[in-house]
Parts: sequence; structure tokens; C-alpha cells
Amino acid sequence: MTKVFVTGGAGYVGAVLVPKLLAKGYEVRVLDLFLFGHDVLPEHPGLECIQGDIRDEGLLGDVLPGADAVIHLACISNDPSFELNPSLSKTINYDAFEPLVSISKHSGVGRFIYASSSSVYGVSDAPDVTEDHPLVPLTDYNKYKGLCEPILLKYQSPDFTTVIIRPATVCGYSPRQRLDLTVNILTNLAVNTRKITIFGGSQKRPNIHVDDIADLYVDLLERPAEQIAGKTFNAAFQNHTVAELGEMVRKVVSETMPEVGEITMETTPSNDLRSYHVSSAKIQRELGWAPKRSVEDAIVDLCNAFKAGKLADSLTDSKYFNVKTVQLSELG
Repeated sequence: MTKVFVTGGAGYVGAVLVPKLLAKGYEVRVLDLFLFGHDVLPEHPGLECIQGDIRDEGLLGDVLPGADAVIHLACISNDPSFELNPSLSKTINYDAFEPLVSISKHSGVGRFIYASSSSVYGVSDAPDVTEDHPLVPLTDYNKYKGLCEPILLKYQSPDFTTVIIRPATVCGYSPRQRLDLTVNILTNLAVNTRKITIFGGSQKRPNIHVDDIADLYVDLLERPAEQIAGKTFNAAFQNHTVAELGEMVRKVVSETMPEVGEITMETTPSNDLRSYHVSSAKIQRELGWAPKRSVEDAIVDLCNAFKAGKLADSLTDSKYFNVKTVQLSELG
């Protein structure tokens, strides 16, 4: 495989993934709406960027031929963004999915990697949520992420290898930074307000470093088909309660940026009940793959980005917050 097609390649994970693919010598074609700007990806002779909509089947028919693999990241991401316009979000996250898969297969693509979500599990008291756990999503965003999975699997064939990844909540620094994800939110607040607000606190949340999930997608391109064909894998590193994450952020920011001063914490009630302890034993057992970076590493990376001036106006600039950017885009 030498040519990789990445949907949503200018997003939070894509902006980390694409440079890794280029560094490995892949030719990369990105299809993205570029709602967050074009400057999140590097200039590179091996990179072609196409501004377009994954719902445009004619466009897909034009740009997919020649690709050896598809990594599908594009979606209206996170519950608040989805709920701004549920019918619009459904067309992007669900209705467009099967045409994308079908056109990919008929265009000669040999491998399709789908970024689902560990949030498809909803709330679970199970000590370890494995890939066989029932999907009980609490929101439409999570529901449609899960409903795409069986659609992809029915296209599995000897010449079309499909694999589903259910990533934990991603954290850390990206050129297309998100500051609406738990660890990133808490770090931004600690650095810039010296006050961490914990919503709820007892909910368990799995996390994974953005570099680790990007490395996994690269790794999946190189795996023998028989190792991954038709399979689903959780991808998480550490499971912590939200309160534990808050304490972790306070400690790491205080050590990395002592100039910030004393950081306080307060807890308020939350109506976000999602709580689950994700097991990544399967991917380690079957593929020998494990994340290399911790939540603390992600916090340090964010602190370094703040110190380097890479995250200006981080409390107010809409580009860091998906829901604000989708609102401003007037996407139809």
C-alpha cells in the first residue's frame, strides 16, 4: 500500500496522522471541509488536499480511485455539535457512510479503517468493557457511530479488508487543537484560569494520547489482512475517573508551569452520565499493540504548546471548540 485516502484529515487526529503517513513515505490524499482552516497540515509533495463533502457521491467517485486504503475519520464530532442540527449530523455521520464504503470498494480500495468510538458503550458497571459488550449509546452521536459498524463489516471480503477501531477519548496536542475534550479542557482551565471545574467526578473515562491513536492507524495499514479483517478493537490506555483526571492535571501543570501559581478545583453536578472502563486487552493480545504515551504525557505536551505560544486565545477562539465552529460554518 502506497496511497492513503484520509477523510477528515484536517481534523484533530488527522492533523497528527497525516504527517506520520508522509514521514513513512505514503502518498496521502485528504478530503475535508477544512472548517478549521488549511494551515493545520504541512506543505508536502506527497500530500493532496481536496476541500469537499463526504456526502458528495460524485466527488467520491472521482477522488477515491487510485487509493490503496481509506482511513475514515470525518464526522460531526461530539454530542453538542451533533445536536446543533441532528438531521444534518445524521447525513454526515451515518447516511453518507455506506456510499463511502461502497464507492471505496468499487474503486479498488483494498483496506478500510473506520474510527468509531468507545462512547458507543454508554454507561456500564462492567469492570472491563470488551468489544463484545452490548452497545447502549446514550446519544444520537454515539448511536450512529455504532450503527455504521455492521454496515462496514458486510462489505468485508478477501479483496476488501475492513477493521473498526473504538478509540477512547483522545487527548494531547495537535496542530488542529481541540479544547473540548476532557483532559484538554481541564488543562486549558488550569493554565489560563488557575481553576479546574469538575462536572460530576465519579464517571470513569478511558483516554488515549493523540499520537498513539494516530500511530495505530499507521500500524493498521501495514498489518497482514488476516490479523485484522472484519475485526473490532478498543483502543485505550488509561481509565480514570473525571476527578482523578482533574487531580492529575493540577499536579502536572503545577510541575510543568510553576509560574501559573496555585490551581484550585471545584466540583459541580453533571448530567453527562457516560461511565465505562474500557479494556484494550484484545488489541494487545492479537496485534501486540499498546499505547506508549500516558495522560500525563498529553498534559505536558499541552503545557509545552501553551508555553510556546501555539494556543493563543484558548478560552475564547472558536477554532478550538467543535460546537462553536460548526455553528459559525452554517453547514448545510
